[in-house]
Amino acid sequence: MGAHVYWWLLAIALGVLELLTNTFWMLVLAAGAVSAALAAMAGMSLGAQLALGAAVVLVGSVLVRKLRPLGPSRPEAGRNPDINQDIGARLVVDRWGADRRSRAAYRGSSWEVELLPGESADAIHYIVREVRGNRLLVAADPAFIPDPQPRA
Repeated sequence: MGAHVYWWLLAIALGVLELLTNTFWMLVLAAGAVSAALAAMAGMSLGAQLALGAAVVLVGSVLVRKLRPLGPSRPEAGRNPDINQDIGARLVVDRWGADRRSRAAYRGSSWEVELLPGESADAIHYIVREVRGNRLLVAADPAFIPDPQPRA
């Protein structure tokens, strides 16, 4: 059996692994194995097969790294409501300190709360927009922003 058969079997195995892992890295390795199989079929030496396969994997790795930002970006965990159940939760903050921080009762305990930049400290009801460690970063709840002028 020729060396190209082993390269093809490796390429098929890596292709199957690609389907199971759903990443592009196994596909890059499979492309390297395919290029090495083609080199073997062309009668190149084992060193040339390995060099060609490695070159294809290197170029493919660079392409995957460059193209990755083009895919959908996910917000970091502190802002992602799919990961953190606190994002979007409502809470009440009675008063703010000079540093735009306070403590508020939330989920049965006292949490440190920080007002996001540009947000008004005049409201009482707030929505959690981000979580950093044990600190909740909040914005005024638009449903509860007080009217600037009282109604007659």
